[in-house]
Amino acid sequence: MVYSIVKNHGGHIKVDSKVGKGRILIMDDDSSVREVAGTMLIHLGYTVDYASDGAEALFKYARSLENDDPYGLVIMNLTIPGGMGGGLEAIDRLKEIDPRVCAVVSSGYSNDRIISDYSKHGFKGVITKPYKIEDLGKVVHDILIVRGSFN
Repeated sequence: MVYSIVKNHGGHIKVDSKVGKGRILIMDDDSSVREVAGTMLIHLGYTVDYASDGAEALFKYARSLENDDPYGLVIMNLTIPGGMGGGLEAIDRLKEIDPRVCAVVSSGYSNDRIISDYSKHGFKGVITKPYKIEDLGKVVHDILIVRGSFN
């Protein structure tokens, strides 16, 4: 759509992208939530990877740093039963690995104290379930582009 409008006005589009900038890790224990969020983000032009719990997210995040191909953003489900659990447990560990980690907390419980005061817990943003592509896109864009996390 953008191409058509620009072409009809005699303009052009220049895209400047860097490898690894646009990778998002989605951590959720529900495979359908991971798939829906991933499909939305891919549709919005991002590259997506998945983790089912905090331990897997930590492993993948650390490996991405070692390979010099870090994630630009991690979307973390707040509550995951068993093991390391959800985002609250994992965010502190991620910050130990990378103090500049950019994480968004996600939950279906919008009245949770962590959701209402997410920045106090180390998160850069919040997205509530069920996801709407417009809301997800806005949160990701605001954090990665507007706030300059893709620098």
